[in-house]
Amino acid sequence: MPIIIPANSAVSGGFNAANSLMFNSADSPYLSFTPGSTGNQRTFTFSFWVKRSKLGLGGTGQVIYGQSYSSDGYQFKIEFTSNDEFRLYNSKGASDAINLKTNRRFRDTSAWYAITIAIDTTQGTAANRAKIYVNGVQETSFGTATYPTQNLDMDANAAAAQIIGARYSGSYNTYFDGYMAEFVFIDGSALAPTDVGEFEEDSVIWQPIDVSGLTFGSNGYYLDFEDSSALGNDAAGSNNFSLNNIAATDQMIDTCTNNFCVLNTLDKNSNITLANGNLEYIATDGWYNLRGSFFVSSGKWYWEMKKTTSTSTYTFIGAATSEPALDFGYGGAQNGLFAYSASDGNKIGQGTASTSYGASFATGDIMGIALDMDGGTITFYKNGSTQGQAFSGITGDIAPWITGYSNKNEYNFGSPPYAVSSGNADANGFGNFEYAPPSGYFALCTKNLAEYG
Repeated sequence: MPIIIPANSAVSGGFNAANSLMFNSADSPYLSFTPGSTGNQRTFTFSFWVKRSKLGLGGTGQVIYGQSYSSDGYQFKIEFTSNDEFRLYNSKGASDAINLKTNRRFRDTSAWYAITIAIDTTQGTAANRAKIYVNGVQETSFGTATYPTQNLDMDANAAAAQIIGARYSGSYNTYFDGYMAEFVFIDGSALAPTDVGEFEEDSVIWQPIDVSGLTFGSNGYYLDFEDSSALGNDAAGSNNFSLNNIAATDQMIDTCTNNFCVLNTLDKNSNITLANGNLEYIATDGWYNLRGSFFVSSGKWYWEMKKTTSTSTYTFIGAATSEPALDFGYGGAQNGLFAYSASDGNKIGQGTASTSYGASFATGDIMGIALDMDGGTITFYKNGSTQGQAFSGITGDIAPWITGYSNKNEYNFGSPPYAVSSGNADANGFGNFEYAPPSGYFALCTKNLAEYG
């Protein structure tokens, strides 16, 4: 399997987004803001970055932005559909004022997408009245393409609740699941993507730029999610959003300029549920396995696992190639697997069955994993104390790995889904860990991958 380095991964220099906001759909999270008056409903721009955690796969869509609407059926929303297309939609009662749904499907849960939407219904050409750009490139292939009539007032930017992360139709629903960063709304101008981003020099990587100097308009705003005490703060003015079912721990350092590893929803057993930005593993029964979203073949890497709750002590943590099957069970032995058992402190790996290794671990313990792909070794830590080298001779492309029976555990690849009391970064200043990474080991993020991976 090739090394996975997601889109916008090697961003270096220039502007850096410090934070994102994580939306865990099970918590029913959303932000809301009601303007004092209606703004320009013919000309406006949305710009934001998203990293998806859950996919629709024929189930439920996820709304990124929704304008509150009444029982007459008028609504405006930006969403991923239940089949993972991207859609810009505005209904006017029984008819559609706009319905642009891409043929393309957005199913990469390891990467950030930059989305810019420019609306200008004053334009004479229908296709110029609504434009969608993804990573700086205009989308032109649509399965459904209904454009607004000239000079139509859209149902966005009204003096009614504007909602980020959900929609309202008598109740809040269709919650977004994933991360958002650099959320911008411009009232009164239809911007080009180059007003909010640029291609990195000599590459095809799209990256954000500093937008603080833009003219945002009366109802415009810029959400950078940097103030942990006021995550809905408008960094460009006073159009602040209120928080609903969002906590300070939902502020993340996994951003569009430094993308962190997560648990891979596309490389897991179907009976596993992931939550909290694909950093929480939940298995209600049976032996269920998954890998992380980054594979590495060189460098030294560190991450942590917090054992949260469990009806069983059967948890194995470690790393693996793409070879071990996702139905691995207790007592098995597979090539390409390097694992440490919670119940007895034994290790299993390199085709060898369970053998004595270190201390057992239980609920509340924080386990460190130090993978040295230059030396071919892996060492485990319990609450900051080394358990000694567990395996040597490791080669190939390796990813974080976990299995368990009736378990709930949380992973920290440097952007933790839970509160960290001590706060330790790696030597490059990246990551937020409970315990200091061993000397020379780094967080699994794209800025480190670009240097060491």
